[in-house]
Amino acid sequence: MKISQDRPEQNVTMSKRISPISNKKLKKPLAIAALILLVLLIPLGFSLSEALTAPGTLPLSIRAVEWVRSNGGGPIVSLAEKTWYSLNAPPKGGKPPAGLIPKTNKKITTKPQLESQGLIPYPIKTIATPPLPGEGQWRPVGKPIHGLYPIYIADFRSSKVYTSQVAAVAWMNTKTLTSVHLAAGYKEPGGTNWPLMSPIPASIRPNLLAAFNSGFRLSAARGGFYYNGTLGRGTPLTPGAASLVFYKNGTVNIGSWGSQVSLTPNVEAVRQNLSLLVNNSKLVSGLRSSNFQRWGATLGNQVRVWRSGVGITAQGDLVYAAGPGMSVHALANVLLHAGAVRAMELDINTDWVNYFYFNPAGSQPAGPSNGHRLLSTMLRPPLRYFQPTARDFVVLLKR
Repeated sequence: MKISQDRPEQNVTMSKRISPISNKKLKKPLAIAALILLVLLIPLGFSLSEALTAPGTLPLSIRAVEWVRSNGGGPIVSLAEKTWYSLNAPPKGGKPPAGLIPKTNKKITTKPQLESQGLIPYPIKTIATPPLPGEGQWRPVGKPIHGLYPIYIADFRSSKVYTSQVAAVAWMNTKTLTSVHLAAGYKEPGGTNWPLMSPIPASIRPNLLAAFNSGFRLSAARGGFYYNGTLGRGTPLTPGAASLVFYKNGTVNIGSWGSQVSLTPNVEAVRQNLSLLVNNSKLVSGLRSSNFQRWGATLGNQVRVWRSGVGITAQGDLVYAAGPGMSVHALANVLLHAGAVRAMELDINTDWVNYFYFNPAGSQPAGPSNGHRLLSTMLRPPLRYFQPTARDFVVLLKR
């Protein structure tokens, strides 16, 4: 039986005939698709480059993550963060690192008259017992005003279970000695015509006592930003949202928008973020629930990360709390123990949680060189708000 010598050639010819698209015909559509893809990627490249070279002290890695989140990658970033923090949860038990809670030989003394007037804070009842040396003891910082200190700080363990985790709190006399103001960042809330903006202007530095972070980005805060009749990014003030309200006389209040606080003629600014954590001197319900959307979709309320929050005392003074390894419930409990009757969460995660107080010598103005972190393990330096920063923040001034 003979095998035809031209059969392979016939097969090639048949293959050419049944091929739907020739190589030449493929080249043109592929080139067009590549060109379209390149055109689409150019703006993203410029956007990423702009984000990575923006002013400020934020590390490049965090700038990249924020860029991904802002360009539709929020769910991916949130999942990655939640997974990482779940795998790196703080250990149960243990002791805080040596020196994290300053030891003091001074006994906690009560001065009911001054406490009731809001001139000094009430003593703290610590969460983990028995207290370690120095734990929960208020100590004044900065310079006294009219013989009274405007800021007291204290450190104590934030959990009975995770006993190596330390939170720091700052009590601020905002009724008689200081004034509190909201400052806009160059991205949050958007726009450039705000009365007070980043970086901290030289004009207020002689009276600057402290500066600390505000809330989530407005796209995630489920609330709005208001300043002297203007809304940030057009965000409305949301009924029921936890609201930090700044008044024209320098005082502040915290409450649920529309019921406990509202837009009156004496309001200077409003910063909303999520829902109240503490109300009527009690932890609100649902702090341990699996519905993390209520407390921010970034990481989920059961994940233990750096968190910050702010509360108002019965006397109308402000307390700020921050620390690592805290769930939403733990943060709320810290604020409650620090004397808050109503409280709300501010920003979370290592790069965004910071509180700085200043102690300049003589008549010198406040600045990075005389700034101090509330908790020594906070990542960002006191330089942060003296350089352009994307996020809004809060300043405490001598009245």
